[in-house]
Amino acid sequence: MKSIVYTVLLGTFILFSSFDNVIEDKINWVSWEEAVELNKKDPKKMFIDVYTDWCGWCKKMDKSTFTDPEIVKYMNENFYAIKFNAEQKEDISWNGTTFKFVKSGRRGAHELASALLNGRLGYPSFVLLDEEFARIMISPGFKKPPQLQKELVFANKEIYKEQNWEDYKLEN
Repeated sequence: MKSIVYTVLLGTFILFSSFDNVIEDKINWVSWEEAVELNKKDPKKMFIDVYTDWCGWCKKMDKSTFTDPEIVKYMNENFYAIKFNAEQKEDISWNGTTFKFVKSGRRGAHELASALLNGRLGYPSFVLLDEEFARIMISPGFKKPPQLQKELVFANKEIYKEQNWEDYKLEN
C-alpha cells in the first residue's frame, strides 16, 4: 500500500513539474498596457509582434520561431514581448493619446499599429523599442530563429547606437 501511495505522489510531482517546464518554454507575451506598467518598475526594451488573426505567416512564426528555445530564453530575459493585433477594436490610451481602430475597406487597422509601423501595414511585422519607447527598428516579414536572434541581439546590446542595421546584418 505504501509503495502505491509513493508512486502516486511521485507521479503527481513529475506531472506538475512538467507543467512548469512547459510554461517556461514559452515567450511571456503581454499586452501593450501590461508592458507599459511593467516598464515603469523594471525598464526593458520591447519586442512588439504586430499580427492579424488571418495572417498565415504570423501563425507560422507562432508555431516555429516563437517556440525556439533560444528565442524564448533570450526574449524572456531581455524584452517585454507584446502581441499586438493590428485589427483589435479596443482603444489604447498611452502618452496622452487615445489610439483607436479605424475601419477601412473590409477590415481596417488600429492607429497604434499604424503609428508603430510608420503606416506600412504588413504582417507579420515586428517593432523593437527601447526603454523610453523610442523605436529602434521595424522588421517586416517572417523570420527564422537565426534571423530573429540577430535582430534581438542588435537591439538588446544597443549595437544600433554605433552601427546601422544594414551594416551589422552584412557583418554578422
